[in-house]
Amino acid sequence: MSSLLWFGLVGASAAAVHLSVVWLLVSKCQMAALLANVLGFVLAFGVSFVGHHRLSFGAQQARALQALPRFALVALLGFAVNELLYALLLAAGLDYRLALFLVLLAVAAMTWMLSRFWAFRSTRTPPRT
Repeated sequence: MSSLLWFGLVGASAAAVHLSVVWLLVSKCQMAALLANVLGFVLAFGVSFVGHHRLSFGAQQARALQALPRFALVALLGFAVNELLYALLLAAGLDYRLALFLVLLAVAAMTWMLSRFWAFRSTRTPPRT
């Protein structure tokens, strides 16, 4: 399966975790949507890293200890963009679920590029022949 397809499947799984956590915390616990978004992000990060490291970009053979801090930076940048856009869309009056869905889609392209070409790029030197 192609890395882009795996990226989509892993991303959709992480997004489902993220959306579910936010929905549960807001609707069942009456937590503020922006705070619930932070908790949703933290749980989705674990799903995202493991899936992308093993499935989406596994062929690049980046070591987990090398890829984790890089992917964490990508994810934190993505989350900063996520939180800013989410706050703007909430302030514009969009429903929290629709706003979060739109933001997650918008951040996915940025995450793909940074993950593919930096976070999961192996720095291993090929053996000399």
